[in-house]
Amino acid sequence: MFQTIFNDINSLDVTFGNAIFRLLLSMMLGVIVGAERMRKGQIAGVRTFALISMGSCLAMLLSIYVPQEYLGLKNGDPGRIAAQVITGIGFIGGGTIIHMKGSVRGLTTAAGIWMTAIIGMAVGVGMYLASVVSTLLILMILVLFERFERRRRLGQEAKIIIVRMNGIIEDFSRYKDIFSSCGVHLSNYYLEYDYDAGVTMVNFVVLVPIGENLVPLLGRVRDVADTKSITLSSQIDL
Repeated sequence: MFQTIFNDINSLDVTFGNAIFRLLLSMMLGVIVGAERMRKGQIAGVRTFALISMGSCLAMLLSIYVPQEYLGLKNGDPGRIAAQVITGIGFIGGGTIIHMKGSVRGLTTAAGIWMTAIIGMAVGVGMYLASVVSTLLILMILVLFERFERRRRLGQEAKIIIVRMNGIIEDFSRYKDIFSSCGVHLSNYYLEYDYDAGVTMVNFVVLVPIGENLVPLLGRVRDVADTKSITLSSQIDL
């Protein structure tokens, strides 16, 4: 009995048994990746990744099933069903990317969505071991590599420093000097003047080494003018 089930699961032809198994496996692998993304606070979580993986798997099954059942099919290319998954998944991935005043978030999640779709397709053609290994490699990249980067302080991360000041401030050279002396790269800044209230708000988009303590820097920024408030917004690529 077990040998029959094993043979059915690994059959090159699409059957009811192996189709159900592949859909369930693709769903589980999608859930694993989605759980990690949900842990990072991304909107695209368990349900999204599970559906993407299952949908890609089903598209792959259809690509196999159509020529299997319709051998006399002369018009069209059934293989295009699976091929269009790669293009279509780009729209979903693009929806997870958020542009926020000089910084971009969601690139890693978009790449994860694309990779999960490929895993679903691999499950659909019966590449079970490769799919499981790929899922484990994704987790290693998302979890272990992130920890390694933070411990070694490799690379830079984008942050936004929002400063509200009394008065209409037009000269920001002192802020630039402070950032430069602290080894912080000022990527860009955005101004907002409230002439009725006499308040200036500026968003500084800066690049800092990963894990850098910015509290001393904020203290120096506060002393430049009559500062009402300072907000530090982390814009790490999640």
